[in-house]
Amino acid sequence: MGARHTLLVALAFDPIFRAAQLWRARWGADAQVPAMAAATSVMRVQQALLAEYDTIVGAHGLTFARYEALVLLTFTRSGRLPMSVVGERLMVHPTSATNTIQRLAAAGLVERLPNPKDGRGTLAAITPRGREVVEAATRDLVEAGFGLGMLTEAEQEQLYQLLRRVRRGRGDFDAD
Repeated sequence: MGARHTLLVALAFDPIFRAAQLWRARWGADAQVPAMAAATSVMRVQQALLAEYDTIVGAHGLTFARYEALVLLTFTRSGRLPMSVVGERLMVHPTSATNTIQRLAAAGLVERLPNPKDGRGTLAAITPRGREVVEAATRDLVEAGFGLGMLTEAEQEQLYQLLRRVRRGRGDFDAD
């Protein structure tokens, strides 16, 4: 799995650098050029990483969203969570969480069980096959360096800390 996974076609120029030049020319130096370039870069990197992750976990019959749901379930003591918690933790609309879990259930990777604490609620529970698949997909993602192998470990940590600061500032979580 050591091959480089990418669905992007390399451009002959950096489109964000060019956009920053045009942005500055159109709206001036005070128009938050670095913020626009950084935000646009985050979005472009997200698209590239998701394409790579979908390719990697796709070899295991998953999308990255389904992989994330399986990982979430493996992180629980019991291997099961109420559907409302699944959506909340994955930061997706309840309908998206339901769709993800239904597809995992159809593949035999998750079971949908009645929630004994809520008569109307449903629990998502990872199956033994789901555990096997998430372990194999995780090995492949780790081998691919999560698409960030061009950065040193120190740079990866720095990037994480910078993005964590943005997430905290945006209200993603309460301060430590």
